[in-house]
Amino acid sequence: MKKLLNKEFWSEQYQADNTNWNAGAITTPLKEYFDGIADKQTKILIPGVGHGHELLYLYRSGFTDVTAIDIAEEALQKIAAAEPLFPKERLIQADFFQHSDTYDLIVEQTFFCALEPDLRLNYVRKMDELLRKNGKLVGLLFDFCFPSEGPPFGGSLETYQELFSSVLKISKMERAYNSIKPRAGRELFIVIEKKDD
Repeated sequence: MKKLLNKEFWSEQYQADNTNWNAGAITTPLKEYFDGIADKQTKILIPGVGHGHELLYLYRSGFTDVTAIDIAEEALQKIAAAEPLFPKERLIQADFFQHSDTYDLIVEQTFFCALEPDLRLNYVRKMDELLRKNGKLVGLLFDFCFPSEGPPFGGSLETYQELFSSVLKISKMERAYNSIKPRAGRELFIVIEKKDD
């Protein structure tokens, strides 16, 4: 029977502390990418922010325009408790697909894999809508299929190439060389951009 991956489902996962996707800290590939961004005013979105390790790292590194979205209020409450000075208006409890704004950078970290696979083309189209000209979608995708029904849902390089290139421009999609140990050899690092008009 298909799970209903809705607000109630994700709230239940946090309430039950069933969050085994939590790496416990920002992962190395994203940390190294963020460390290379000189402009601290880059407008950044983190959809499906979860425990917010990427958001907290960016904020504590001096980035001034970071917004997070999660469908589960519990996730945002954990972030607010961890960093009380983070602007509450930038913690948005909502359905990502209903969000409207534009960004220089969108961060992908275990959001894509949490969505039902039949939503993946909608995800790509929404990214195209939310990215500014020259904007980038940067992050990690699982490069294998999970043995049990998700979430998380996996996939392959070839599948992702076909999916993303149908709407966006793939600048980089390759095996991450610096994954955290539990994910070593099983992640693709991506840099994806809007296509030129």
